[in-house]
Amino acid sequence: MGVKNKLKEIRMREYAEEPKEFAKRIEINVKTYYVWESGSALPSSMKMLEVAKKLNKKVEDIWWLE
Repeated sequence: MGVKNKLKEIRMREYAEEPKEFAKRIEINVKTYYVWESGSALPSSMKMLEVAKKLNKKVEDIWWLE
C-alpha cells in the first residue's frame, strides 16, 4: 500500500507544461516537484492542501492511498 498521485497527468493534460513551468505554477522548487511526481517523496499535508487549492482541485483528486 502506498500513496499515488496524478501530478504528471494533471500537468500534461490540463496545463501542457514542462515540469519546471508547473513547479513554478504551484510555487515549489523543481527538484521537489520531480520527487513528488515520481512518488519518491510526499509533500506535507499542508503542502498537499496548498497545491490542491492552487490547482482548484481536492487533495484526493491529486493524491490517493492505493
